[in-house]
Amino acid sequence: MKKSIKILTLSLATLISGNVFTQTISDIYKNVEFKMPAVAETSFPNTTVNIKDFGAVSGGIVKNTEAFRKAIDETSKKGGGKVVVPRGMWLTGPIVLKNNINLHLEDGALLMFSRDFNDYPLVDVSFEGLNTIRCQSPLSARGANNIAITGKGVIDGNGDAWRYVKKGKMTDGQWKELLSKGGVLSADKKIWFPSESSKKGFENTANFNIPEKLTTKAELEQVKDFLRPVMVSLVNCDKVLLDGPTFQNSPAWNIHPLMSSNLILRNITVRNPWYSQNGDGLDLESCKNVLVYNNTFDVGDDAICIKSGKDKDGRDRGIPTENVIIKNNTVYHAHGGIVIGSEMSGGVRNLHASDCTFIGTDIGLRFKTTRGRGGIVENIWMSNINMTGIPAQVIGFNMFYEGNSPIIEEDQNADDEKSVEKQMPVTEETPVFRNVFFKNITASNSYEALSLNGLSEMNLKNIVIKDSHFDTRKALTIMDADGITLKNVIIKYTDGTGATIYNSKNVDISGLTLESSKTLLVKIVGNKTKSVRLPSGLSADKLYVSKDVPKNAVK
Repeated sequence: MKKSIKILTLSLATLISGNVFTQTISDIYKNVEFKMPAVAETSFPNTTVNIKDFGAVSGGIVKNTEAFRKAIDETSKKGGGKVVVPRGMWLTGPIVLKNNINLHLEDGALLMFSRDFNDYPLVDVSFEGLNTIRCQSPLSARGANNIAITGKGVIDGNGDAWRYVKKGKMTDGQWKELLSKGGVLSADKKIWFPSESSKKGFENTANFNIPEKLTTKAELEQVKDFLRPVMVSLVNCDKVLLDGPTFQNSPAWNIHPLMSSNLILRNITVRNPWYSQNGDGLDLESCKNVLVYNNTFDVGDDAICIKSGKDKDGRDRGIPTENVIIKNNTVYHAHGGIVIGSEMSGGVRNLHASDCTFIGTDIGLRFKTTRGRGGIVENIWMSNINMTGIPAQVIGFNMFYEGNSPIIEEDQNADDEKSVEKQMPVTEETPVFRNVFFKNITASNSYEALSLNGLSEMNLKNIVIKDSHFDTRKALTIMDADGITLKNVIIKYTDGTGATIYNSKNVDISGLTLESSKTLLVKIVGNKTKSVRLPSGLSADKLYVSKDVPKNAVK
């Protein structure tokens, strides 16, 4: 008996660590539903240099920006190789990777980026899907070929020096400690800023993090401290490998590949404080041919995010994110485990995600957009996803996203994201979500199983959920959808109506089992409702159909 208990304990510990199904690269291509090109892999010359040979000094006091620059430049000019960061603390300003460079952090190496904002000049970038100007990223590459960041070390972006912080996200003790470090407060004393420059930038920002009211570079220089960079920026790069390090404490997003191809991200840990503003883990934007596997995320915003630009800037770029495999990742705190949107104006297609575990993540599988984006999201397959302790939706589609957190914060308004019943014309600005398939999704001890909400003018189309089990407080809502199929799905719930179907058509929930002590299991409303197929044996007292539902709409 004792031996069995030990084996069980070991198995649970290994499961939580995310290592039970650790997969090799040959495993990654198995059971993918679309024709996935083989991702071109990096390869480096045997040349190895040490940053100490270029004058680097450890200890976290001396700034080693020039030593990193020389080591990378000289190695790249000679054809490339491994630039080694040995054990120790290494302080530096921005690092720029070049062709054929493998930046390798040995076990015990801590790479710390400077807290001096003067080290980070303003540069032209794309941030949150828009063409804009922000501070240079701590670690970046642009137009580079065959680059890597490897090893067991830690890369720290010193993001706490940059980020503004909302009082409601901290304990009283944390807030008091933060105030002791200086900085300035908003007029209502609910937001801390690292400087007056940061505060001014916030005050000139109408939506998200782009100060729309400031248009010239001179004006932006005045709010430079507010223009937090992503920590790792990889733009127009080909053949990229991230393997092994911990990436943490980023000023804004943590890792941001943009318009890049042939990416492999594996065996990395991505961390941010849970209260960090825009503390995303990985944001794949307009990238193609990507493998993301054997990673762990514990972050302040979305964990694994799939994007392709925002509104007109994204549509003008017109580059989708496509051919992506995501396997065997563990997500702890995050606003979403795997997320598509909200900046998806260039489209997303051909994505496979499987064998992932989400533990306490706000939303499990999160799809978000809003009117004005445009873009088509299609051909998405997600399977073998296990979740527990999800405080919002296990699977959620939100077509009215306005930037709120899944758990509404004190300065946010849930009414901002309520659906608008008025039907709008279909234009290039209308987002489309279609052909999304879920299989073997399991959730326990969570809030809501399914929230499938489309637009009245552009319904969610062809969403299929099979062989799944949900143990949640609330069951499901289907709104403005066309072609929803639930097959061999069990939802055990405790509160509210089981299934609410509103203005949707071609809905087949005959394969749904609702387990609850509640009287009402299915509620159907809306004069646009058509062709709803219900579970067999559903008694009249368990069903409510409103008077506006057309006759013969329910089978």
